[in-house]
Amino acid sequence: MIVQACINGARPEGYHPRLPLTAETMALESAACVAAGAGEIHLHPRGRDGRESLFAVEETMRAVRRACPGTLIGVSTGAWIEGEEKRTRDGIAAWRVLPDHASVNLCEPDAPAVMALLDRMGVGVEAGLANIADAERFVAMPDCHRVLRILLEIEGQDLNAAEATAEGITRVLARADIARPILLHGFDATVWHFVERAHRRRWSTRVGLEDGCLLSSGDIAAGNAELVADACGILHAAPR
Repeated sequence: MIVQACINGARPEGYHPRLPLTAETMALESAACVAAGAGEIHLHPRGRDGRESLFAVEETMRAVRRACPGTLIGVSTGAWIEGEEKRTRDGIAAWRVLPDHASVNLCEPDAPAVMALLDRMGVGVEAGLANIADAERFVAMPDCHRVLRILLEIEGQDLNAAEATAEGITRVLARADIARPILLHGFDATVWHFVERAHRRRWSTRVGLEDGCLLSSGDIAAGNAELVADACGILHAAPR
């Protein structure tokens, strides 16, 4: 059970003063998050133009590994990053400094091929499930038990609907007897609701500027590290 720090995501420049958009600032933010209690880092490498890029993974991994030796580091493989299936797979195949894991969104058509490629390369797969259809697609895959973990990624902003989605995904996984670690997280308005829910279920969770910039108090966080410290205080408290 960990707090994973998601330090930037697809957030645009200007979203927050501490949003890291270069390999060097990602390394600094990652080190601060580890010091604040993060068990892992999840990041979206950016090219020299500031845009997300799978071809920038190698440079970013070198910088972050120097800053955070021994910490597991993951990246996104979102289809929007390169915008074309072959280019996505080519970008991944070009990695020579590998992340420890990479998230794959099951809503994306090419997800099975991307997962198979990562598996062949020895990169752990975080299977991202955002809705019940994603979960049903995932449990039908013959190698679904091989993933590193399952991400319950609830993006809806209506709390009741978001909670129903999380419950529905959980039921699909239970029916299929999927016994993989789970990391649950929300987005913007639902971040802290799902941190609390992860605490109750003894699941891992994640926070960071990718998912939102507000602390559990509603105040704007100074940066990723303050969000991580806030979540660690919740996740490692005695169960209620």
